[in-house]
Amino acid sequence: MLMMATEYKASASETRERDLRLDFFRGLALWLIFIDHIPNNILGNVTVRNLGFSDAAEIFVFISGYSAAIAYSRAMQNQGFLIASARILKRVWQLYVAYIFLLAMFFTHVAYVAHTFENPLFAEEMNIVDLLQQPDVALPRALVLMFNPANMDILPVYIVLLLTFPLALWLLLRAPNATLILSLALYAAAGQFEWHFTAYPQGYWVINPLNWQLLFVFGAWCALGGTQRLAPLLKSPITIILAITYLLFAFLIVRSWYYPTLSAFKPGWLHDFLYPIDKTNLDPLRFIHFLCYAVLAAWLVPQNWSALRSPWLKPAILCGQHSLEIFCLGVFLSAAGYFVITETSGNWLTQIAVSLAGIAIMVAVAAWLDFFKKFNRKYGFDGRVADADIAGGYA
Repeated sequence: MLMMATEYKASASETRERDLRLDFFRGLALWLIFIDHIPNNILGNVTVRNLGFSDAAEIFVFISGYSAAIAYSRAMQNQGFLIASARILKRVWQLYVAYIFLLAMFFTHVAYVAHTFENPLFAEEMNIVDLLQQPDVALPRALVLMFNPANMDILPVYIVLLLTFPLALWLLLRAPNATLILSLALYAAAGQFEWHFTAYPQGYWVINPLNWQLLFVFGAWCALGGTQRLAPLLKSPITIILAITYLLFAFLIVRSWYYPTLSAFKPGWLHDFLYPIDKTNLDPLRFIHFLCYAVLAAWLVPQNWSALRSPWLKPAILCGQHSLEIFCLGVFLSAAGYFVITETSGNWLTQIAVSLAGIAIMVAVAAWLDFFKKFNRKYGFDGRVADADIAGGYA
C-alpha cells in the first residue's frame, strides 16, 4: 500500500491512471470491518484483527488520507487554497449528512428489533440506550459527534480528519517532511498529555483523531511523493524480511491470547513491554504492524498486476470505489446480522451464511451504484465528479 501510485505530478495537464490497488484494499477493509462488527462471528477469527496487532481500521484510514491527497492536491496547487478548501468542506458536509442519516436508520433499526423481540439488551449492546431514554439530551450530542453508537466510530473520525485536511494539504505541498514531523509531534503530545475527544454519556472517543491523524497524514504524504522517497527502503530484501518477521511475531502473540500454552513461552518482561496494545490512541505496535502489511502489499501486488482487472477481484474493487455508501450499509448489515445470529441457532453455519449474505448485499449495492454512476456520466446527468474517496486520483 505504500507504493500505490505513480510519481506525483503537479501539472494540471497531466492525468493519473487510477490505481485499482487502493480500491481493492479499501473494499477488502470494508468487508473485514463488517465481519468484525458482528460479535462472536467465526469468520472474525481469520480477519486481520485476529492475525496481528492492527486491524482493518488502519487500512481504511491510511487509504483515505492517500486518496484525499490525490483527489484535492491538484486543485490546491492550480486553483488555490480557498477553492480546494471549499471542495474538501463540501465533502465533509456530505460525510456529515451521511452520518446523521446512518444514525437515524441505525437507531430506528435497533429500536424496532429490540421492541419486536422484547430484548432490551440489543439497545444496550448497540450503545443507543441513552438515545432511547433521553433523546432530548443525547440527540444534540449526536449532532456534534459526541454520541456514537456501536460500529460507527470511524465515520466521525474521518469527518474530523477531513475537516482539518485543507491546512494539512497546504503544508504537505510546501514542506512534506516537516508536515509529517509536525503530525508525529501531535501524535506524541496527544499520547503524553492524554488529549482526547469527549464522548457522551461518558469516556472518550473509541478512536482518538489526535493520534490517528498520523496515519491519515502519512497516507497523504506517501501520495504526494513520499512513496518515491521510500522506494529504495521498501524494495530492500532486509526490509521485507524484517516486515515478515514482525508479522510472524505479532501473529504468535495474538495466538497466545487464545491458546494459554503459548503464553508459557512469553517472558514477563515481554508482557510488560507489549501491553496494553491500545487501539484508541494508535499504539506504536499497531502502527508498525500496519506498515509491515503495507510493505508486503507493495511487494506482492504491483500496480500492473493483471488480477486487478479480473472478475475475481471486481467485487472488492467496486465496494472500494463506493466506500462511503458501502461503509454505511455495512454498519446497518452488521447490526442486522448480529440480531439474526442471536435470535436463531447462532451456530457456525449461520454465522458464515450471515457474513457471506452481508458481503453479497454490499457487492450488489456497489454494482448498482457503479451502473448508475456510469449511466449518468454517459448521458450527461452527472457533473464533474470530485470525491475525496476516489482512490485513483480523479479530482
